[in-house]
Amino acid sequence: MEWSIAETGIRYTAKLSDSEGTMNLSGFTADGQESIHGEISITRDSQANRLLVEIDGSAHIAHVAKVGDDWWIHLDGRIHVVTGHEPGSSSDSSGEGGLNAPMPGTILEVHVKEGQRVREGQTLLVMEAMKMEHRIQAPKAGEVVRLNFSEGDRVDMGATLVELGD
Repeated sequence: MEWSIAETGIRYTAKLSDSEGTMNLSGFTADGQESIHGEISITRDSQANRLLVEIDGSAHIAHVAKVGDDWWIHLDGRIHVVTGHEPGSSSDSSGEGGLNAPMPGTILEVHVKEGQRVREGQTLLVMEAMKMEHRIQAPKAGEVVRLNFSEGDRVDMGATLVELGD
């Protein structure tokens, strides 16, 4: 999944790994260019709408709220408005032929069947990762050639969830 912050227009992609409930940043790109980052881990706090963020060994608390399609993140006295761009959203080049899991998670809902025709932007399935729902959408109109997972299945980041044909 790609993300953008406020109105910058820059698309960010974070490669995350899950280790016993803690998400660790293992890679980061900005508009397709690999970026340097420190060690960052994120853990859900016991209080609602809070995350524990560790950046290069320094602990921080982030307050998060979802408003529409945006996440408002309050961290270190600053507010960051972050928008997630699901596969199939404008200027997204991923998903040609196959749709991959944006991070490790569990398939919650499957909305299509093999052989079904779908339209661009149609939600194909919903997966949960870090207690957030991610809608996997068709990047183009076509036919569902293959569904590789069912409801309740655990998936790894990058796993091909759905294969689309013309």
